[in-house]
Amino acid sequence: MANVRTEPPPPFSDEAAAALAADLGRRIRGEVRFRSEDRALYSTDASNYRQVPIGVVIPCDAEDAVEAVACCREHGAPVLPRGCGTSLSGETCNVAVVLDFSKYHNRVLDIDYGKRRARVQSGTIFDDLRNEVETRDLTVAFDTSTHAYATIGGMVGNNSCGVHSVLAEKMGAGSGRTEDNIHELEVLTYDGLRMKVGPTSEEELEEIIRQGGRKGEIYGKLKALRDKYADLIRERYPKIPRRVSGYSLPQLLPEHGFNVARALVGTEGTCVTVLEATVGLVESPPARALLVIGYPDVFASGDHVAEVLASGPVGLEAVDARLIENMRRKGLHTKELDLLPEGGGWLLAEFGGDNDEDAAAQARELMAKLDKSRNRPATRLLTDPSEQESVWHIRESGLGATAFVPGRQDNWPGWEDSAVPPERVGDYLRDLKALFGRYGYRASLYGHFGQGCIHCRINFDIQTQAGVAKWRSFLDEAADLVVSYGGSFSGEHGDGQARAELLPKMFGEELVQAFREFKAIWDPQGKMNPGKVVDPYPITAHLQAGPDYRPPEVDTHFAYPDDGGSFARAVTRCVGVGKCRMRGGQVMCPSFMATREEEHTTRGRAHSLFEMLHGGPIKDGWRSDQVHEALDLCLACKGCRSDCPVNVDMATYKAEFMAHYYEGRRRPMHMYSMGLIYWWARMASRMPAAANFFMRTEPFAGMMKRMGGIAPQRQMPAFASPTLTGWFHGRAAPDGSSRAADRARVMLWPDTFTNYLTPEPGKAAVEVLEAAGYQVEIPPRPLCCGRPLYAIGMLDRAKKLWRQTLDHLRPLIRDGVPLVGIEPSCVAAFRDELLNLFPDDEDARKLAHRTYMLSEFLRKEGFEPPRLEAKALVHFHCNHHAVMGKDDENAVLDALGLDHRDLNAGCCGMAGPFGFEADHYDVSIKCAERVLLPEVRKAEPDTLIIADGFSCREQIAQTTGRQALHLAEALRMAMRQPAAGNARADGNRRPETGPAE
Repeated sequence: MANVRTEPPPPFSDEAAAALAADLGRRIRGEVRFRSEDRALYSTDASNYRQVPIGVVIPCDAEDAVEAVACCREHGAPVLPRGCGTSLSGETCNVAVVLDFSKYHNRVLDIDYGKRRARVQSGTIFDDLRNEVETRDLTVAFDTSTHAYATIGGMVGNNSCGVHSVLAEKMGAGSGRTEDNIHELEVLTYDGLRMKVGPTSEEELEEIIRQGGRKGEIYGKLKALRDKYADLIRERYPKIPRRVSGYSLPQLLPEHGFNVARALVGTEGTCVTVLEATVGLVESPPARALLVIGYPDVFASGDHVAEVLASGPVGLEAVDARLIENMRRKGLHTKELDLLPEGGGWLLAEFGGDNDEDAAAQARELMAKLDKSRNRPATRLLTDPSEQESVWHIRESGLGATAFVPGRQDNWPGWEDSAVPPERVGDYLRDLKALFGRYGYRASLYGHFGQGCIHCRINFDIQTQAGVAKWRSFLDEAADLVVSYGGSFSGEHGDGQARAELLPKMFGEELVQAFREFKAIWDPQGKMNPGKVVDPYPITAHLQAGPDYRPPEVDTHFAYPDDGGSFARAVTRCVGVGKCRMRGGQVMCPSFMATREEEHTTRGRAHSLFEMLHGGPIKDGWRSDQVHEALDLCLACKGCRSDCPVNVDMATYKAEFMAHYYEGRRRPMHMYSMGLIYWWARMASRMPAAANFFMRTEPFAGMMKRMGGIAPQRQMPAFASPTLTGWFHGRAAPDGSSRAADRARVMLWPDTFTNYLTPEPGKAAVEVLEAAGYQVEIPPRPLCCGRPLYAIGMLDRAKKLWRQTLDHLRPLIRDGVPLVGIEPSCVAAFRDELLNLFPDDEDARKLAHRTYMLSEFLRKEGFEPPRLEAKALVHFHCNHHAVMGKDDENAVLDALGLDHRDLNAGCCGMAGPFGFEADHYDVSIKCAERVLLPEVRKAEPDTLIIADGFSCREQIAQTTGRQALHLAEALRMAMRQPAAGNARADGNRRPETGPAE
């Protein structure tokens, strides 16, 4: 088509980039990052596209941004303003200087509750604003699924919408797009004009033009553009709630108040840089009720959108059966799925009211109408906020549930965002499915049906030339289909590069020419995010994992069974959605929460590894110091394994990289002092008093820590005497008699930390298991799962330890004896690393499937503990959260009768050896101080602190003076009520041990 850019991106030489970087470094106070690793981090977004930027600038404030753009202009460098970089259309990657506003330029500046407006900097996180105004029963309408980390400036660039766009429409705030909720913008042009723009009366317009200057020139040309194309604009723009494709030229029409701010919304950084935004606020009903309506299929749910909309919901979303099936395959939200009523396609109708009764009454009124219909759908009314939240999690997880589904082809964006009139959703979906069928494609369908916006990821083949050609042909037909419905190619995600080439089909060549003229008015040099929206690069150019991507075949230690045995495929799992940029409420990514650096997100690390294999800006492969830097602060917490929508497993990727990086190299001393703790502990256990003297007494302790790379602020844990195994084999048999032969056998795993450093939780576990009626056994010789070796990449040693463990446990494995662990990280190793290292070993598989945390085993066996009336704060080890989950532990705590609260504090920051290492101490403390340590410090003295992880308990003890207990100790406390009463008087102390010990 005529608007396709055929020439390659203009070159910007290394010499020119170096000169620009040096000049920027002299002129701005923010951060200038032009290293190959920095460029790699920003080379892609959440789309199919990859373009390595010239460099990255992180401005401190608006003045910094102005100076940075001026410097780029003087050097002739294009500019790309960016928020959190989650575009699905490729608009946030380009061969340009990226201005990342998300780190510093992110404050809520002013809230005017009377006028219901808020003024924010462009990097402000959406939820930071929404959470503040919700205290006054107000909200912001354009809440995308990325609301917890999306920046408002990015949402302005993209013209974002969200779940509650229907609420905005109901409250008279337009369609709920960002465009309809912006009152004023402060913008910066590439040629240096900084000004505020908004609605403009005809009188004001004429006065601005009369005053002249660059602003007068811009407004004069905009008026001329409006007058030239007004009739065509009124004729060709779709009259639907979710038209995001193209520039918002209707906002220049007199009937819309010549609103220059709103005309710039959705321009995707191709016209101006947004510095500030004044955002409209709408009423937020304080009470909500969610009605889930099940229809036979997603098409029937689409047919009934108008009927449900007529009942006045504040949100109306949809999911289909294939999406739910994908979630079950991936193990996503399995409990939450049971909340859905019978059906094959579901509408989620949320109602808002002044109180719970009001909201529920509205929902019941709709239920009554639906009950009278001829084809009565199944319904379920959810009034409990936690249940509502669970169902919304299903909807918000749509992208994660449709990418990388086990047993199915990979799915990609590329036609994930079309929109039609809401009343025609059902018919459109049928025609779209028929089009899928003609091309052999399949997709889950979900989205904002209340506004006619359809989301999906499709099993396009974008990795072969033939597959790309087929995809491109499909896009032409899909575009024709949506135009025939009076719809839009994009209802939320924008055009970028993914759809811009198709715009003449929707708007005609004349209006596409108007887009060119509009961009030229603002950006006559064509330096703002070139090749996107206007004169775009072809849809099939610059594909991240396209036919030109041929990663090398690399030998690996891990098997990557979920990725076809391919490390290259594993590192392409990241779809760039950016959930790892959340600053709380989950485990991943603790080092990002501490540093706020893209480099330390799961996404950033995945991009670094991808670029390492790609050989673009990172050319040293496994020996790359820059990739090592990105991975160094990964705490191997495994949070991403469960929290990431596509289950990126960065702990495993880090272990793999470190193994190759250090192959044939001398390692830092902390890797030997901490990574080999199993061997050191075995030696120390022979002379624990001497070992403790030298490790814990000055000046010897200081010298030992310096030699071992240990942080001087840390106190080394004391070696126990006796060890857990020594105590176990030396104690009297239970009840003074031989163990009953008819008791069921269970193997207790004496991990290195419990056995040699803190045997008390192990002793408690023995007592609890025996009280539950089991014959407890312990391995006949010292064994180890190698947990401390993974993060540092000593994988050959770890495999040797596993072989040793498998050899010695083989008789028990084949007898079906379950193994119960005390330390979550070690249990996780049995469940995760073991299978990844030995995927074809049947004994390894059996052992992994028969290994339990104490809480899992007790719950499975139906053990009912005695009651323990106490308050408790509970901190979950990251591996426990990621691999085993929290349900069983919480169920046992409930059975105990504890008044317990999950701190949901994320990673404690100790993470095995990580927090002991001198170079990591500061980050370790920042992670802990975010939630965990303040909560522990303010807890009442008689409140129990429960933490199963050795490293978690150690972090708490060394920074608060409080002594956390393992669940096993709390159970034993319940079994010894008098001792428990004494212990509860001082939550800092462990309970006294019994006479058997």
